[in-house]
Formats: sequence, C-alpha cells, structure tokens
Amino acid sequence: MIYLDNAATTPLLPEVIEAMTQTLNTVYGNPSSVHTLGRKASQVLRESRESLAHLLEANPRQITFTSGGSESNSTAIIGYALAHQDMGKHLIATSIEHPSVLKALSYLKNRHGFDITLVSPHSDGSYTSELIKESLRSDTLLVSMMAANNETGQLLPIAEVGRLLENHQAIFHVDAVQVMGKIPFSPKEFKIDLFSATGHKFHGPKGVGFLYHKENILFDPLIHGGEQEEKHRAGTENLASIVGMTKALEIAYDKMAKNYDHIEKLNQRLLDNLTGTDIYINQFGQSLPHILNLGISNTNHDLLLTQFDLSNIAISTGSACTAGTVEPSHVLEAVYGTDSPKLRENIRVSFSELNTSQEVDTFTNQLKKIL
Repeated sequence: MIYLDNAATTPLLPEVIEAMTQTLNTVYGNPSSVHTLGRKASQVLRESRESLAHLLEANPRQITFTSGGSESNSTAIIGYALAHQDMGKHLIATSIEHPSVLKALSYLKNRHGFDITLVSPHSDGSYTSELIKESLRSDTLLVSMMAANNETGQLLPIAEVGRLLENHQAIFHVDAVQVMGKIPFSPKEFKIDLFSATGHKFHGPKGVGFLYHKENILFDPLIHGGEQEEKHRAGTENLASIVGMTKALEIAYDKMAKNYDHIEKLNQRLLDNLTGTDIYINQFGQSLPHILNLGISNTNHDLLLTQFDLSNIAISTGSACTAGTVEPSHVLEAVYGTDSPKLRENIRVSFSELNTSQEVDTFTNQLKKIL
C-alpha cells in the first residue's frame, strides 16, 4: 500500500515503537502513586513534559497532556470561555477551522449563549489579520485560528494575529495540529496564549496530545476527578503514549530541515508529473508542501477514492474526522460557495518524509490511467 494520507495520521516510527514498548514493559506504575514504581512513572512523565517544553521554549507547567487535538481544542475554547464569560461572550474563528473547533464554538453558542463570528476568507481564499481586526469587539473573549489548514495546507497569518491581539483582552488560541514537527513553531514568538497538538500527526501514537497554555491562563477542566495535570485534566496519564509522542517530536525537530526539503521535492515532482493535464490545485496563498489538494474537473471524488484504494494507494478528500463519511468540503465551500462543482471533485494528497519519489510517480501514473 502506498500511503499518501499523512494529514489524517502518520505511521509510527520504529524508534517510537521501541520507546513505547520499553515503557509498557518496565514503567507500569501509576504516576500518582507514592511507592517506588509510582515514583518511577512520575519521573518518566516529568521528563517527557520537560522535553516537550524544551522543544517549544516553554515552561513544563505550560504543558497539559490530553487525548489528542480534539480534546485540546475543546479544552482551550470551551474551558477558557466558560471560565471567563463575565468578561464577554464573543468568540472569533475562521470559517475553515477543523470541525473540533467549529463544533466547540457551536456548543458554546447553543448551550451557553455565546456570540460566534466565523470569518470568511477574501475572494481569492486568503486570510489577513485585517479580516480578524474587522470582527474584533470590546467584548471579544477569544480568537481561534489554525496554523495550517488540514485540507489545503494553507498557512494562516498567526504571527500577525498574535501581534494584533497583544493589546486586546481576547486571548489567542492556535490549532497547531498540522504544523507541529514540520516547521519551526514558537508560541512565545507568535504571541500565542493557547495551542493544540496531537502525536499521531508527526509519527507518534494516536490517542495522545497536549495543550500549551501561557502562564496565568486559567480555564475550566472538561474532565473532572483526580488532580492530575496540575488539576487541568483529571485521569491517569497515558504514559507509554506520552513517551512515544515525545520521542516522535524530538526526532521531528532534529530532522525538521531535512524532512521539509525532502517533502518539498516530492510536492514539486508530483506537480511536474501532472504538467499538461486538466488537473487544478486548490491552493490559497502560502502553503505547507506536505498537503496538496487537487481538483479533477467533472470527476466525482468518491469514485476516485475507491479506484485508488483498489490500486493500493491511500488518499483522501480532506478531513478524516467525520466518521468515515465523505461530505462536501466546508473549507472549499468558504472559497467557492455552496453550489460549486469543485466541492465534489477534489482529492487530498499528503506526504511525510517516509514517502519516496517512486511512490509519487506511481500515484501520478495511476491518476492519469484512471482519468
């Protein structure tokens, strides 16, 4: 199977499997227990937190472990909004955010009366900080913006928005799921108050992630019980997965420049291979090379997905977080409108450093054959 769906999830690296296996075999105590095995587990947990914080140039106390990106997004948005609703009930996000952000906002609107502004892009699909500025109000409590879109790879202006909010009461939450481990990312430099990440997007395990929070940022926990994670998130920590995620991010940071260069070449090779075809690219401004959203005129993407799967090539149409359903892309809808045929003729190809030029050639040859 040729795997070109890395924006959905990535395969585990051998080093990650080894680190997790060792932890499962030798560190089986509960980190909250006071006996020797518990203290050993607590030490491993502390070391993982310190390692992640070091990579992010943060304080270990600013890292809360979660079950993944969706929980981190919900904790940041719902947790902060409910804890500070006396300061205002207006929240801002872009219309192309991940469903875990959009549905968290919808919950706050429908159950708690928050006022939500979803900012649409410019006519060319681009976003600028001016679009956010135009929506800001004195009672705006939080602005949420993804660093890179999961369907198109579009990079959003988080640095500019961070500076915009520096002298406003609204805090800045960033969904960093698609950029973590791929490009340099500094919450301090970008003036980010909260950001979400998940291990399985950078060759770590599924079911584990983390939420970064600036010091003195208070938010209500979504999971209640024990006092783990500095009382931010109850429940015994998933230690082996945390170790695996930490190992994966360490490797990603160590090889970031080399990996990026390799993926850029794969991206360009795929485009070069499609020169002369009627295939177009859904790309809106500067984008990650890891994701290519291709449009094939007058061709339903449902059929393409099936034919590629039968050819042992894994691709997708966009977000993998809709329980196996294939629905029109809300991201492309924000640009093209609800009636555009482009919503049904797109496929997403997403790379990791494990992919090869030969795999790209096989994919493009098969695409031409199918067409």
